[in-house]
Amino acid sequence: MDSSVTGAGAVSLILADSRFPGGGHVHSGGLEEAVERGLIRDSADLRPFLAGRLRAAGELAAVFAAAAAHAAARGVTPRHWAVLDGELDARTPSAAQREASRAQGRGTARAAKAAWPSPVLRELLAETPRPHHPVILGAITGLSGGRPVDAASAAAYLAVSGPASAAVRLLGLDPLAVNGIVANLSHALDAVAARGAAVAGHDPRDLPAPGAPALDLLAEAHVRHHKEEVRLFAS
Repeated sequence: MDSSVTGAGAVSLILADSRFPGGGHVHSGGLEEAVERGLIRDSADLRPFLAGRLRAAGELAAVFAAAAAHAAARGVTPRHWAVLDGELDARTPSAAQREASRAQGRGTARAAKAAWPSPVLRELLAETPRPHHPVILGAITGLSGGRPVDAASAAAYLAVSGPASAAVRLLGLDPLAVNGIVANLSHALDAVAARGAAVAGHDPRDLPAPGAPALDLLAEAHVRHHKEEVRLFAS
């Protein structure tokens, strides 16, 4: 697909669409484990979980998606992609979360090769065949003419929309109420995207490292339990 057909702004919308075949639908972002532990039982519990996830995993994803979009747009050496991906790896202490990110990155890369083939994409995947999801998402946005803030917005939105969708499936919550919770995060989503875009041109080693130990622990526990019993989501 020629990026001139879809337009730069449309690409970030396509990437944030739940129908995009990147594999995000099988990941709950820690929501399933939180539900199993009784930490989230209803919409009132879901609201702070999503807000906290946005400020942690969402902000980290936004930062690296923006940096990848900036790199793709200005042109970088192939080695830069390995460095950027490695720095995100270093900022993700949970092995389970690293694997979930790379699984979604691999799925997104497969779809991207068919939709947006380019030398930039080939160089990125040659350096890191299983890139982190924010890196490949940002690169696609940048090579299609999108801005770092577009990539950051898509990454931040996916950090909450996935768990929100999982909450409907796991708890049978009212989809309208859950959608309202996500909509009420719009200002926070914009702020996270803006902060990510503000540091997009920084050296990868100097990028922020927001995190949430509780999410790391939930991710690791989910992997252990997933091996012992059937779970709906991979993470």
